[in-house]
Formats: sequence, structure tokens, C-alpha cells
Amino acid sequence: MVQLSNDCFRGDERLMPLHEALALLAERVVAVTEEETVTLDEASGRILANDLVSARDVPPHDNSAVDGYALRYADLQTDQATRLAIVGRAAAGHPHVDIVEAGDAVRIFTGAPMPEGPDTVVMQEDTEVADDETTVIVPAGLSEGANRRRAGEDVAAGSTILTAGRVLQPQDVGLAASVGINHLPVFRRLRVAVFSTGDEVRDPGVDLDDGAIYDANRYVLKGLLVKINADVTDLGILPDEADVIRDALSAASENHDAIITSGGVSVGDEDHIKPAVEALGSLHFWRLAVKPGRPVALGQVNGVPFIGLPGNPAAAMVTFLRFARPLILRLSGVRDVEPMIVRVSAAFDHKKKAGRREWVRANIQAGADGIPTAHKFPREGAGVLSSMVGSDGLVELPEDMTRVEAGSMVDFIPFSEVGA
Repeated sequence: MVQLSNDCFRGDERLMPLHEALALLAERVVAVTEEETVTLDEASGRILANDLVSARDVPPHDNSAVDGYALRYADLQTDQATRLAIVGRAAAGHPHVDIVEAGDAVRIFTGAPMPEGPDTVVMQEDTEVADDETTVIVPAGLSEGANRRRAGEDVAAGSTILTAGRVLQPQDVGLAASVGINHLPVFRRLRVAVFSTGDEVRDPGVDLDDGAIYDANRYVLKGLLVKINADVTDLGILPDEADVIRDALSAASENHDAIITSGGVSVGDEDHIKPAVEALGSLHFWRLAVKPGRPVALGQVNGVPFIGLPGNPAAAMVTFLRFARPLILRLSGVRDVEPMIVRVSAAFDHKKKAGRREWVRANIQAGADGIPTAHKFPREGAGVLSSMVGSDGLVELPEDMTRVEAGSMVDFIPFSEVGA
């Protein structure tokens, strides 16, 4: 079971900056510790539980980087071509086993182990072979050790090739395979319960009555959670009834590591999340200084972390990406949770309040000078989910910025960096 420390966040009246909130998460989240072993085929996307140390060199032996001829550098003339006798052949999986004497060369192919004696390989296109194919002519100017790959050049025996807390990518799995490892220790998947609240919310596929809307948030959140390898339980839509919400939260806490809701975390008469969470544990409102996204809540239900996201779909998605996602990743055992942020040129003017982190939905186009340029999506309301579809990512504007002018450089988070 994962948890937050009991005093993780203390509510107060000020709006908390995002960087402060994320720093508190980094300090106080207690991650999952249960491990399991999976095959390489099952490992991509999982979180490595222990450092991985190679027991062998890769490559395991010196080998040729090209097709050509293996020879002794000491045999070459420095001012003219050298004639060497071809005494054998070496291919990948079929090494030349005899010692190569001075004045001799071996026909060698890419990946073949270097024979005993030669220390250098000349590329075949730089050579000339006699008509009887028993002699190779090597031009002057070859460097000693050319085209020879050393044992352990890629991975040295005893070196750490992957560190714990890493989200395994296909290339990581390939690296493990290259050193002969066929099973990997990973943290078990985090069990996350998701539900929406609201008497007006309906599942797609049913007819809408007056004042009702279809629930998009649950489907967005489930998809984003699956992308970070969470084990998701869909708890559906809960009505605006305090008892129902409290019972659902309590039941979810019995067999989940985290609970995420959307809607119902504000202070209106029909917002029942706050009293339900407080009755079952504690609620530390993160009155975050962000746009879009307020309100965002974090607390504990019977010791299980609870995240309450806004009901507006674009706001719910943005706050998930920049707040809930890092929390879920840390709970899952991931160490590096920050996305890559790139600098781009703004193609828009924009005003914002000081003291607030703000995200502008934008798509990227190549500017006339070749610099990637961010173009603001024309509609920016917290409920405009189509803005997340029509954008490539988020321009992130820091708290101390009050104005963006076209041509200024800004931070950009591609959706590809946060699994969106």
C-alpha cells in the first residue's frame, strides 16, 4: 500500500505555487515497494525496482566494425601500399581460430571476432585484391586500431546499465537482453480508482435529459493512467449525495493505492467530496495558483492518497498532466517525473496575472527562421476539451511573468512528454 505522510500538506488561505506543491510531493510521497518479476516481453512501460548490473562485456570480444581485412598494423608500409597474404576468413558466428602471422591478413566481416594477431581492419572498398584472390593490397595511411571494436565498448562487465525507478523503454529492454538478462524486477502496478461526480453527468450512449452532459473526464483520466501503467478501476459516476460518495470512497480505499475524482471539490452546496474525504481521513486543499485548474485537492481516505481534479474537462486534463501524473508516478516508484521542457518562440500576445502559473494550449509550427513557433489555440476556456485535441502541448508561463509578446521565448511541454 502507498501513502502520503500524515502532515503532507497543510491548508492555508494563500494560493500555493505549483513548484512548491511538486517539491512537497517529491519530499513526502511514500512509494509502492512490492516487487514482481516479469519477462522481457512484459517489461516495456514497467518501473524497474532494482539497479541492473551487467555480468558480461558487450560486445563480448573485440570485433570488426566493417567488412574488410584484419591485419597487423606493424606490417604496413608508411609511404606506400602493402601486399599481404590472405590466409583465412572470419564471419559473425564463424571466427578464424588460427593465429595470424606477420605479413598475413584475414578476410573479415562486420561483427566477426578479431583473430589472434591482427589489431586493425582495413575497409574492403579501400583495398585491391589480386586476381588469384590470395593477396590483398592495402594503401598507406591507415590508422592503427582502425575499424576495431573493443570488448566492453558498449557495456563493461560490472557496470550498472539501468537504475531503479526508471520507466522501462523498449531500448532499455533491449539493453537488458544484450547482456543476457531475460527477466526484470519491477514494481507492481499502482491500483488507481477513478470516478466522476455530478447529478448532471451521464455516460455516453444514453439520451440526455435537460441540463445533462456526457462524461468525458473519466475516459480521459483512465486513458492517461493506462499510459503510465496504472491498474485502473472505473467506479463510474456518483450522484451528488454525500452518503453515496462517502461510501464509495471508503470502499475504494480498501483495495486501491490511490483515488482520483473529477468534479465536486469546490465549495458549493452540491460539492460533497470535501466533507466525505474529511469524514474518512483528511483533506489538504491545494488552493493552487494555476490556470486552468482551480480547485485541485489532495488528501487521504483511510490512509490512501486522494486526488480531486476540477470538473471542467480541459482543466481536469491539464491538472492531471502537471499535478496528478507526477504524484501517481512517484507513488509508483518512478524517480524522475519531470517532463522535458523545450524553448520555443511565441507567435501570440498574452496577458496574465502575476503570482499564478498558467498554461496556454498551443500547436507548433516552423517559423521563418527555422525556430519552432507556438501558436495559441483560439479558444482557451477550462471546459474546451477540443483545445486539447487541437494542440500539440502546453506553453507554461511562470508565476513572475505578466505578459507574453510575439517573438519572445517561452517554455513548451509537448503532449508526447506527458503521455497525452
